[in-house]
Amino acid sequence: MRILVAESLAEEGLALLRPDHEVDIRTGLPRAEFLAALPGYQALLVRSQVQVDAEAIAAGVDLIVIGRAGVGVDNIDLNAATAAGITVVNAPTGNTIAAAEHTLALLFALTRRVAAADASMRRGEWKRAPFTGRELRGKTLGIVGLGKIGLTVADRARALEMDLLGYDPYVTEEVATRHGVHLVPLAELLKRSDAVTVHVPLTRATKDLIGAAELATMKPDALLINVARGGVIDEAALAEALDHDRLGGAAVDVYTSEPPTGSPLLTAKNTVLTPHLGASTEEAQTRVAVEAAQQVRDVLAGRPARYAVNAPLLTPETEQALAPYLPLARVLGQFYAQFAPDLDGLTLEVAGELAAHDAAPLAAAALVGLLETLTDKRVNSVNAPHIAREQGISLMEHKTPDAGRYASMLTLSGSSRVSGTIDAGEPRLVRLGDYWLDMAPAANTLVTRHRDQPGTMGRIGVVLGDADVNISAMTLGRSTPRADALMILALDDAVPAEVIEAIRGQEAVLDLWLIRLT
Repeated sequence: MRILVAESLAEEGLALLRPDHEVDIRTGLPRAEFLAALPGYQALLVRSQVQVDAEAIAAGVDLIVIGRAGVGVDNIDLNAATAAGITVVNAPTGNTIAAAEHTLALLFALTRRVAAADASMRRGEWKRAPFTGRELRGKTLGIVGLGKIGLTVADRARALEMDLLGYDPYVTEEVATRHGVHLVPLAELLKRSDAVTVHVPLTRATKDLIGAAELATMKPDALLINVARGGVIDEAALAEALDHDRLGGAAVDVYTSEPPTGSPLLTAKNTVLTPHLGASTEEAQTRVAVEAAQQVRDVLAGRPARYAVNAPLLTPETEQALAPYLPLARVLGQFYAQFAPDLDGLTLEVAGELAAHDAAPLAAAALVGLLETLTDKRVNSVNAPHIAREQGISLMEHKTPDAGRYASMLTLSGSSRVSGTIDAGEPRLVRLGDYWLDMAPAANTLVTRHRDQPGTMGRIGVVLGDADVNISAMTLGRSTPRADALMILALDDAVPAEVIEAIRGQEAVLDLWLIRLT
């Protein structure tokens, strides 16, 4: 497949892609040329500067995956990518060490007045008193956001003998304590900390997370550091607090607009400013390129990505457990959509050993199967939930440890039901409606509900035989003798429409379904 590399990436990452794909490096393209180049590429690799917005995604009609060599995906329109069925992957671990170390470098630069002292020396001065610093030992560091980077900062700050406070509504006390961090509300963290560092993504919830009101609660000699995302801290409010000596100093690596032309921080007092260097180490650039390239390679090969931003995430353990059942879930979705009278009130039941794992990937696979029979749009695990919502289809998940005679079983149910399991590594259909069976899914399956009377099965077989349609397997279920029966025929061949009508015209046949699986 063809891969467009629109920003500079380390060769170690690109080398992973070249053996199997055509890799085109076209950096620095003007916007119009970038948009014109997108058709024909199945993958796009970027960093932070190229804007992959809705217009670009609409232009990338062949895109399967977008890789971001870095943590944030602010420059990628996730909603547009998801609606288009494009997997977006990032590299959340590659620059963890670099960002954490840069945070500490800025903290040291502030406490020891490094930048100001350097500038004084270059002016030919020899002044020491104005640059008297402070030690970090025994001081309180407040960490806003305890993801990978925030916790890595905590581990290193603890080695400096600092007291650690943390704020993160998604992190448990157990995790925080393991890293020496005491969880407190944001207001308390700001009030008690001698230095505050932020490590959160830019979202609606975190935009201007620290503004004028929050800055007013901090100690007048406190320090503030941002190596996360521009916009998390209100730059104008921060500059005003610094200029009026309501804050001891600030170190900023990221800005609301980059480059930060006209930002009040450029002239604010007691600042250390760097041009978005958090991930700019040789080692980090190599790691993020490799991490992003590995996932692009996986998606192009039809495998799940380790850090997909807009698709169900699979840990290695979950992937191993679910792998055989994902195709089965898709088959159940396809079968159900062609067998059941409506798609209201759907539930995917995950039973047995499988219930110990995350069911979201299985639900997404079942939705893919359902929707493939209902729409001509490209459907995959990325956009299936989105398309389902558009069509008013909802799917609940239910887990139970009881799978009856099976180790694990999946059941898609609503107005009817279809169940399946994995036996000796192969998918098997084990229930259809109220009838139990044991049958391998077939590309062409004929299902009839008929009166249980002698000769019916034979007459249906004759009709198929006369049309040269071969039966590869058959199973029969019935409620009581001489009542209703359900017959499922796995066929080697497609069934012409006139043959279907001939079977439907049999006196004993009550219902008929032709199920096609892809």
